Amino acid sequence: MREKDKCRGCLSAGNRKGRYGVRCGWKSCSEHRKLVFKYCYECPKFPCTKMNSLEKRYVEKYKLSVIENLNYIKQHGEDEFIKRENERWTCKKCGNVLSVHSNYCLNCKTEYK
Repeated sequence: MREKDKCRGCLSAGNRKGRYGVRCGWKSCSEHRKLVFKYCYECPKFPCTKMNSLEKRYVEKYKLSVIENLNYIKQHGEDEFIKRENERWTCKKCGNVLSVHSNYCLNCKTEYK
């Protein structure tokens, strides 16, 4: 949802386009290039140093665990994860998509936890 260096997501084929996609460290991970897998949890090195660094930053700044999300997908599948996240990241007041980077709805300005 950010305006600068937009990311289309790890699973998007179009994520290689644009300045950010070309230099995305996650899509160009050396393990990912050697092995064929869809999610980082499939990697024998999961969670790697890079993942642990991202985890620490996201837990501290946004109270969100990337590793827990990946483990949830592993246990329950993509569809259940997407369903859960759609419920979690939809504004209860206006129905707009919420951003993890903000504590309020960017559309109606309602605060959320």
